Amino acid sequence: MSEDDSNLEEYPTEIHDHLEAFEKSLGSVDEMLKTMMSVSRNELLQKLDPLEQAKMDLVSVYTLNSMFWVYLATQGINPKEHPVKQELERIRTYMNKVKEITDKKKASRLDKGAASRFVKNALWEPNAENERTSKTPAKGKKR
Repeated sequence: MSEDDSNLEEYPTEIHDHLEAFEKSLGSVDEMLKTMMSVSRNELLQKLDPLEQAKMDLVSVYTLNSMFWVYLATQGINPKEHPVKQELERIRTYMNKVKEITDKKKASRLDKGAASRFVKNALWEPNAENERTSKTPAKGKKR
């Protein structure tokens, strides 16, 4: 009997796919953490503008608290009854504020002068030339 076969007997086969996906996710998190830890925090923050710095800080603290949430769950403690829940909600509100600021920067601005010129030129205004051409029948049309 191989080692894989003995591991399969330790847990229900229905959750095997979920456990494999979880293992892949942990691997991804590990790779991202290694990448982030390879560069000093000060060096990384110097390259970012203040808004990007805030985003990075929020993602870092949210990740740390989320991992603590998972740790509590693995220890049999209900994280919904722990102060970490309020901390995650507080971080989410700040993330939403940063998102609003980012969205405002991306929003297009209305140039009122250009809009009024566009509308003015798009509207038909009757004048002597237009009246003369509108009274003559168009070519190819039968009256």
